[in-house]
Amino acid sequence: MSAEGLERAQRSRLIRTARTALGISQAEFAERFHVPLGTLQDWEHARVTAPDYAVAYVRVIIRDPDFVAATVA
Repeated sequence: MSAEGLERAQRSRLIRTARTALGISQAEFAERFHVPLGTLQDWEHARVTAPDYAVAYVRVIIRDPDFVAATVA
């Protein structure tokens, strides 16, 4: 696996793990945190490498999902 492929897989795993830890579907995550569903699916399935800002956003969501949801509502 290339370095790029490994990076894409690690980011994919982080995003999927964050969502599953919340116990919500992709559609629910996308709606709650204002991420386009197709984009989220691309990131989770490692079709596209999630950009740095998306990884940072997901890390903030992991720390305080209710705060983030309220902030973007």
